[in-house]
Amino acid sequence: MKTKPATWLLDFVSKPAQKTAAGQNLVVPARPAPRAFTLFELLVTIGIIAILAAMLLPAFSRAKDTARAISCRSNLKQWGLATHLYAIDHDDFLPLEGAPNPSASDTNTGWYVQLPVELSLPRYVDMPWRTNALAEVGNTIWICPANTRRSNGNNLFHYCLNQNVNGTGSNNVTIKITAIHLPSAVVWLFDSKNLPAVGSVNYIHTNLHNGGAQFVFLDGHVQRFGLPAYRDVFGNVITNNPELVWCP
Repeated sequence: MKTKPATWLLDFVSKPAQKTAAGQNLVVPARPAPRAFTLFELLVTIGIIAILAAMLLPAFSRAKDTARAISCRSNLKQWGLATHLYAIDHDDFLPLEGAPNPSASDTNTGWYVQLPVELSLPRYVDMPWRTNALAEVGNTIWICPANTRRSNGNNLFHYCLNQNVNGTGSNNVTIKITAIHLPSAVVWLFDSKNLPAVGSVNYIHTNLHNGGAQFVFLDGHVQRFGLPAYRDVFGNVITNNPELVWCP
């Protein structure tokens, strides 16, 4: 059985070639092949991409630093909340500061013992990262995400309690939060560069959160201060800043 050619094919074969006004056959130019990039154009494109990346990377870095600072501020805010919850439950008394370098047996007294209870947190002494520098710290209010310091094998505190609020040594006694003058200026906990859980102004971290540190005050508010607020140009600690009161 013979098949008929498609109508469009017959029309194409039988259709006379188009002619110009001079009677010549009209030649339809072939479509030019796509042109490849030259080496120069490729180098220019790579250069533009590199410039854009150089402009965007600092912005990404600043965004990451901001996120870490916000997380740290949230941590300190929660410690401030735990302090007020403790005071409410204990007739306005603040917790005792505890041992600066607690051992595994120091599980009865100290801010790192009493305050986690108020937030229903696991005990500090049970944290694997407390003694293991390789342990994953995860997302916890004990750890500032901007602070890369890890355990020395005994302890790990990123936040340090101001030792001057309750007194130190034999003078370490419980004190009522209501007895403290201007609690909004009295430092309670702060970003620390040192190991101990308890310390003073010389323990403040000097290079966190864009060249400074964050503090939670006895009224519960959190604030960042730059290095000049607590260290002079010679690196000496400043103790007379009215916005950072250490000895109430």
